[in-house]
Amino acid sequence: MFDIHNRQPAEVQAVKMNKIGFLLLENFTMIALASAVEPLRMANQLSGKELYTWHTLTEDGKAVTASDGISITPDGSMTDPLNLDTIIVVGGVNITRSYSRRQVSWLQKMGRRACNVGAICTGAYVLADAGLLDGYDCSAHWECIASLQEKFQKVRCTNHLFVLDRNRMTSSGGTVPLDMMLNMIQRDYGYQLTAGISEMFICDRVRNHADYQRIPLRYVLGTTQPKLVEAVSLMEANLEETIELDELAGYVDLSRRQLERLFQKHLQCSPSKYYLKLRLLRARQLLKQTSMSIIEIASACGFVSTPHFSKCYREHIGLPPREERTGAKKTDTSEVSLTGSITHIEAAREAREASIVTKPNSLAMRALHEAQCEPSYGSVAVQ
Repeated sequence: MFDIHNRQPAEVQAVKMNKIGFLLLENFTMIALASAVEPLRMANQLSGKELYTWHTLTEDGKAVTASDGISITPDGSMTDPLNLDTIIVVGGVNITRSYSRRQVSWLQKMGRRACNVGAICTGAYVLADAGLLDGYDCSAHWECIASLQEKFQKVRCTNHLFVLDRNRMTSSGGTVPLDMMLNMIQRDYGYQLTAGISEMFICDRVRNHADYQRIPLRYVLGTTQPKLVEAVSLMEANLEETIELDELAGYVDLSRRQLERLFQKHLQCSPSKYYLKLRLLRARQLLKQTSMSIIEIASACGFVSTPHFSKCYREHIGLPPREERTGAKKTDTSEVSLTGSITHIEAAREAREASIVTKPNSLAMRALHEAQCEPSYGSVAVQ
C-alpha cells in the first residue's frame, strides 16, 4: 500500500481522510515527531481540505517525556476507539527500555486488523518485537540497526533513510520522517502537492527511498581499529586531490600491505575501491543537490576527465551521471507554484467565506481553521 512506485497520482479519484495515530514512547525524539506531523498539516493547508488528521497517543493517556525533557500531554490513550488508518510508533533514546509489553500487544492487535503500521527514529525496534516487521524491509536510526538486526533476524534491516514496504513504513531519525511523509503524500495526492509543501518548508530536495543514511565508520568499527578510521578520515578529507595509497599508508604508520589487509578484513574491499566509492557518493550528492556542471563535479571528486568519471559512475552506480541528474520527475513549473491561478485563489476565498465557521473538533481541523488567513491556503488543487 505504501509503495509509491506502483501507483500514479492520476489514479486518485476521491479525497479520503487518512487518520494517523502517533504512539509516543518514553524518551521519544521531538524532532522526529514534528518532522512527521508538519507535512500533514501543510498538506491540509495547501489543499484547503482535511486530507489527514493526526492524534498523539500514549499507553495510558498520561503525559510522556521526550528525550529533550519536555513533557507532552497526548490527545488520548492508545486504547481509545479512534478507528485509525495508520499507527506510527515514535521512538527515541534508550529504546530497549522505553516501551512495555502492553504496548507491544496493542500493536499486534492493530496489525491483525490490517491497520497500516509505521515507525520513526528507533520505533522500528518495537514493531520488530511485536513481529510486525517479519519478512519486511525496514529502516531505523543507525544507532539502533545493529541491535535490531541481531535480535530480530526475520527483519530485513537496511541503511536506507526510510522504507515503504507494502503496509509498513519505517524511517530513521532526525528530519528524515519529513521525507518519508512527503513521499507518502505524493503517492496519495500527486507531485503538485508535495512540491508545494517543499516550498513552504524551504526544502530544496525531497530525499527518496534510494537514499542512504550515513553510518559513521567509528560506530561500525568501535575503537578497535583507530588506524583504519584515521585512513578513511583522510580519504574523506581529500576527495578532490586524492592521496596515493603508499602515501596514505605512511600517514597512518602502516605499510601498504598492512593497510590493504585492514580494509579487506573490516570493509570487505580494497582501499582504492573504498576511496572510489567515497568519491562517487560525493559526486551523487553534487549531481542531485547542486547546479554544478558534470565537468566541475568530476574535477571536484578527483577524476582526471569527464569520460573517466562517467564510466566509473555508470559501472558502480548503475546509470550515467546525466541520467542521475535528469532522473527526477519533471513537471511544468506552473504546477508547483504556490500562488496558483487567480481564478483558483478567488474560488478558494469564496469557499472560505461561504463556509459556516464551526468549532474545530480535531487537531487537524483546528490547524486548518487557523490557516485560512494564510495566502497559501487552498492554493493547490486536489482531486
